[in-house]
Amino acid sequence: MADSPRPAPVSFSEFDALSTTQWQERITRDLKGKDPASLTWPTPDGFVVQPFYHQEALDALGGSPAPQVRPARWRNVPTYQVPALERGHATINRAADALTRGADGAHFVLGHAEGFDVEYLQQHLTLADTYVGYTVRGGSSALLARLAALDTAPRGFLVTDPITRHSPNLPAQLEEVRTAVRLARSWPGFKALGLDVAFYSNRGATVSQQLAFALSTAAAYLTQLPDADLSVADVAAAMQVQIAVGPNYFFEIAKLRALRRLWATLLHAYGLPAELAAELPIFASTATWSQTTLDPHTNLLRTTTEAMSAVLAGADAISVGAYDCLFHAPNEFAERLARNLPVLLREEAGLDNVQDPAAGSYYLETLTDQLAREGWALFQKVQAQGGLPAATGMVMQELHASAQVQFRRIATGEQVVVGTNKFQNPNETFDYNPKRLLRSRDFDSTRATYPAEVLRLATALHFERREKKKKRAALVLLGAHTNQIILESFLLTLPEIERPELRESHPEGTLSVLFSSAEEATLMYATPEQFGRLARAISRVPIDEPNFTPQPLLTADLATMQEAVQLFGFKEFSVEGYTTEAVLARLQGKK
Repeated sequence: MADSPRPAPVSFSEFDALSTTQWQERITRDLKGKDPASLTWPTPDGFVVQPFYHQEALDALGGSPAPQVRPARWRNVPTYQVPALERGHATINRAADALTRGADGAHFVLGHAEGFDVEYLQQHLTLADTYVGYTVRGGSSALLARLAALDTAPRGFLVTDPITRHSPNLPAQLEEVRTAVRLARSWPGFKALGLDVAFYSNRGATVSQQLAFALSTAAAYLTQLPDADLSVADVAAAMQVQIAVGPNYFFEIAKLRALRRLWATLLHAYGLPAELAAELPIFASTATWSQTTLDPHTNLLRTTTEAMSAVLAGADAISVGAYDCLFHAPNEFAERLARNLPVLLREEAGLDNVQDPAAGSYYLETLTDQLAREGWALFQKVQAQGGLPAATGMVMQELHASAQVQFRRIATGEQVVVGTNKFQNPNETFDYNPKRLLRSRDFDSTRATYPAEVLRLATALHFERREKKKKRAALVLLGAHTNQIILESFLLTLPEIERPELRESHPEGTLSVLFSSAEEATLMYATPEQFGRLARAISRVPIDEPNFTPQPLLTADLATMQEAVQLFGFKEFSVEGYTTEAVLARLQGKK
């Protein structure tokens, strides 16, 4: 109203402006002789983060970069797994119900694209009005052909990405992708070329690696897909990036912002307008890499920060995973919590109300620039090796090395995972069967906390067996590629004076194995060949069977297991003066 008082402008003129030098002097004084360099920390991406940033940080970037402009409303899109032998009816019903309860779309991960009932889907979701994504292993063009036959223009995306997923028949798969892009050209709201960057995120890649590998994948498609009927512009317009967001809050915000900047540079290299980078859809999912089976309610806290990072960074759609998806079948309670998290961020936190909250932040703008530089440098390194798929071996080596570093940091406690390697719940009970989980082929062993979880679950089985006085024994494989990390976790439970000798007794290239009976549990080591032969014997599989994959948990009667362990020559760690029972109790947080 005309007579309403106008708000007075906010002014801080009474405070003197301080330079970076003055801040540094104050920090030095407050540290009372301690080196200010001790406040910096090295990142996994190869650069150092400073304890504070100031106006000069933006000056070093040539001024504050322009804020990114995104659609005001990002989508809340839950993800649903559809097993290979199912038509998907029950899953479609769950997705349709979710749309009435706060979801803005659905993402289906199809075990078998040909069997998915798109007619039933159309009846319950109305594809012309509903944002629907599909992730498939193969049959992408056939799936889109069946969608086209519904005489509607669907909205959403398709992810198949044979380059990232190392398809064994890449030429045929690329032709599939090419056909899918052609089919979807007349659907303005559909992206038929989704890049599965989450593959790297969920296997331990650093932020700069995720950026570099995303660019390398995009460059491969921009180079290989165009033909007489498909232009480079067509391929670029069909792209979407699916990326997983981890719990490192500020780094994940900077990651998505850096991706858009690098995308503009990539498009320019292919003669396309850099402005099109602003139109790149980013579908962000909470990371499976950071999820745990121990104290699993902490996963709710992780997915909250991950979803916030994605929203603040400008993702177009987000998918929050259920906190118990590692060990429980889909259930209404966990799905409701996951679906409501983005609803809270929108309706109660108001995160729809600001276009680019990170714009102008001294720290975040600097971090975005540093990650973009590191990502571009690694991208150039991959391209110098022939690009993808030729450089796949190099990419996987980089990824493996990064994951091993994180495994080791978690094992030594340098990297904290709340509830798993620090602040554990000593009275935790499992509402799932540890034995069944360890033996399940669906148990995700690529995650950061897997080695620590396997050791903890194996000790739980030992105590359970002891209490029930079962005269059976178990042999638990503690990580085929992380045996040294398992060893470090084990050694941390022992006095420091005993660690060097035990560490040296464990040869490189061997596996850590826990032998457990009702009376004792002993940490052993064996070569992969030894474990494979023993597993075949216990499982009664012919010794020359080539397609046998040993399970991480083997059980048998005590006499058979003892004889097999002796026969196949497993070696054990001897811990003088400390019972294995006591060591296992420490590992479980009982002492």
